[in-house]
Amino acid sequence: MGTQKKNASRGSEDPVELARVPLQAILLADSFTTKFRPITLERPKVLLPLVNVPMINYTLAWLESAGVEEVFVFCCAHSKQVIDYLESSEWFSQPNFTVTTIESHNSVSAGDALRLIYERNVINGDFVLISGDTVSNMSLTQVLQEHKERRKKDSNAVMTVVIKRSKPSQITHQSRLGTDELFVAIDPNTKQLLYYEDKADHAKGSIYLDKLLLADNPSITLHNDKQDCYIDICSPEVLSLFTDNFDYQHLRRHFLKGLLVDDIMGYKIFTHEIHSSYAARIDNFRSYDTISKDIIQRWTYPLVPDVKFFGNSSIKLERQGMYRASEIGQSRSAQIGPFTVIGSGTKIGNTTKISNSVIGEGCSIGSNVSIEGSYIWDNVTIEDGCKLRHAIACDGVIVKSGAVLEPGVVLSFKVVVGQQFIVPSYSKVSLLQQPIKQDSDEELEYADSSGGIAEISSITHTVDKLNGEITNQPFETQCWPTSELGTGGAGYVWSICEGGHDEEWRHSVAPIPADKLSEAIHAADDDLELTQDGRSLPPSGELKPDSNDSEYDDDGESRDDSIYFGKEVEATFLRAVHENITVDHVILEVNSLRLSYNKVAADCAGDLFYSLMKLALETPQDSASELVQATTNVLAKWKKLLKYYLAEIDEEIEVILKLEEICESTKEFAPVFDKILYQLYDLEVIQEEAILRWDDEKKDADESDKVFVKQAEKFIQWLREASEEDEEEDEE
Repeated sequence: MGTQKKNASRGSEDPVELARVPLQAILLADSFTTKFRPITLERPKVLLPLVNVPMINYTLAWLESAGVEEVFVFCCAHSKQVIDYLESSEWFSQPNFTVTTIESHNSVSAGDALRLIYERNVINGDFVLISGDTVSNMSLTQVLQEHKERRKKDSNAVMTVVIKRSKPSQITHQSRLGTDELFVAIDPNTKQLLYYEDKADHAKGSIYLDKLLLADNPSITLHNDKQDCYIDICSPEVLSLFTDNFDYQHLRRHFLKGLLVDDIMGYKIFTHEIHSSYAARIDNFRSYDTISKDIIQRWTYPLVPDVKFFGNSSIKLERQGMYRASEIGQSRSAQIGPFTVIGSGTKIGNTTKISNSVIGEGCSIGSNVSIEGSYIWDNVTIEDGCKLRHAIACDGVIVKSGAVLEPGVVLSFKVVVGQQFIVPSYSKVSLLQQPIKQDSDEELEYADSSGGIAEISSITHTVDKLNGEITNQPFETQCWPTSELGTGGAGYVWSICEGGHDEEWRHSVAPIPADKLSEAIHAADDDLELTQDGRSLPPSGELKPDSNDSEYDDDGESRDDSIYFGKEVEATFLRAVHENITVDHVILEVNSLRLSYNKVAADCAGDLFYSLMKLALETPQDSASELVQATTNVLAKWKKLLKYYLAEIDEEIEVILKLEEICESTKEFAPVFDKILYQLYDLEVIQEEAILRWDDEKKDADESDKVFVKQAEKFIQWLREASEEDEEEDEE
């Protein structure tokens, strides 16, 4: 945001406000957990590439665009790498945007970080608190104004937490980001946060609210469809509260919950809900995958691959969400599928297929390689005949010929997979041995714990480099167990702790396995039957029935949900097309989305039909008749999938309405509406009754709404005459 705009925004403020310090932010470049190990033993999480750009650049780019003028970056784990990166980047030379690093080698939590910052006495007013693994494009204007207005009326209003609607899956009880289902209670009138629980025990099937909470607040709205964006607007008192309470370690589990139950001090926390903007934090490998897809599908605009911002290079957007840098070497027989990013300097061999993946810079990919839903970082070598499905390969990895990476595999820096070797699902492999003492992610909240640093202190000098490379010297005395990764392999396969397999598939970049999904769906169906007596709360429930809550725009949120749902269904279908996924598995995935977004079969049918038509349109054709033939071929191939969601006539009518909508907006389809309608009937996708009922419903419509009815008039007349003949024959 430029200087002129910032100064203009202060024009209406009183003299006291004009004297305030520039808007400041604290960025935590260490989130104090171990979820990204083994990768983060060698490189800090904020420097890991997200669609080929270090995560911290997304956070800094957003802060700069949102009008923040001073950012204090707190560095702990691998602090030298973070500081070296920032000092060599453009962030240290931006006008009206100051980045200052604060280094600590003994902080073990976000609480320690904020106590140290308080001691430095650098924060002089309201500030933004955020971690360096957050991606957003929201405006801060409204939330800052709300926070200031509340502070004028009530000095105890010390924090405003940004939230966003995000329905959790009824199957897994987690959000699309792989985080646990969040329960919050909010005063619908003041937006004050009254209750926060992100570790609910679903086995009990209930949560408990303090009676005093209900007695003291005339109206409470309970939600389980909100996502914590981990963007907080804080007053300076927040820092002093951490200093006064050394028990406050975690921002949510200790500080936020501590204030909510503290009746003595009376401090208050409020919420600000965003609707059309984007905000999400990378908490685990599943959220890494989800947010990468959101960036590729442009939900984070302008922070997208083809728009220049700090830390990314020039790249071109092509059809079906495909991004390719100009300097790549691609064989003519190689196939690059949808929603894929190819970095500069990468070479791709003959008959190789890549889809729904991000490929970094300087990679060498051989011939007859298959890469699906994977993240290949920089300078990776993948030899001929390899198969990678939903895996992560860090910088310098070598996958030798014929090797296979099964879903969920994570290969840390410079790991070598031997020829023909199959790396089992969810394996984590590193050149570093697994630490004997594992810090629990339950104990430490925000990227890598100091325990991890202490355990590998003897090798940090070799890996604490900007590029994360490992020198040869410290490993000369080590003997890698080649049997673990096949002939010529190098690396240790980390063991999964007892009970950890369940967490692996929940938090992996790989889709939920079909067997797990099927089990969970059956369990969810059983739970649904138990709550059919109407006593269960909807995703957002008003606890006081006579409340005069002026609810926010449900229609707007429903539209947002529908757009997200449609995009997810389309992406699922395209994966099926390009990865030869079976119809039964696609149905499982769409059913999971359906439950997660609280949609009905008609919604699934409409969005799947749209995806089918879009695929047909992108098939090469030179005439209307060829387009009809291409559409017929697609419908015939995927008929079973579409028919699964057409159990009722109303759902078939939804498909006809969707066809109308497509023809209205697509000039290629408009002249052939009647022919496609006939093919739907001829292929037995929709029945005669659905077409005739659709025609009847159009009788009283405006003339402008009868365009396609008239186009199909002859076909409809033929159906009616045939129906009448059948009735006469039945009477005889």
